[in-house]
Amino acid sequence: MPAIVRRSRGVVVAAISISMLFVPVAGTSAASAEHRVKDWVCDYRWRHSTHQIKKVIRCATRRWHVPGGAAKALSVARCESQFDPHAYGSGNAGVYQQALGYWPGRARHYGFPGVSAYDGRANVIVSVRMAHAGGWDAWTCG
Repeated sequence: MPAIVRRSRGVVVAAISISMLFVPVAGTSAASAEHRVKDWVCDYRWRHSTHQIKKVIRCATRRWHVPGGAAKALSVARCESQFDPHAYGSGNAGVYQQALGYWPGRARHYGFPGVSAYDGRANVIVSVRMAHAGGWDAWTCG
């Protein structure tokens, strides 16, 4: 084998080996950052009004289809909190009254690591994604 081919193969192998050092490992913060919900997804001014929260809900249900569609999602939110992102009761918080004990894991799993349950957009999208994955059984309301 000519020396130039051996040298080229060595350079390619070295380049691949070095690049592997920078590939994120599953479970690391770099890997989970790829799974974050993008800032532009259903980005409405949810702090401004109930109307804006409803826009977030409709947007989320268009992206992640849920049983009963937007009408059911709106009904559950109305029943749970009257669309109030700051609602609190019996250890539950936000638009969909997420259980605060479970919220950090759910938020991380569905793309909002470290975000509060009182963040209207995060609460809605996490809840809609939960309903997308398993229906509305986690809610007793609506």
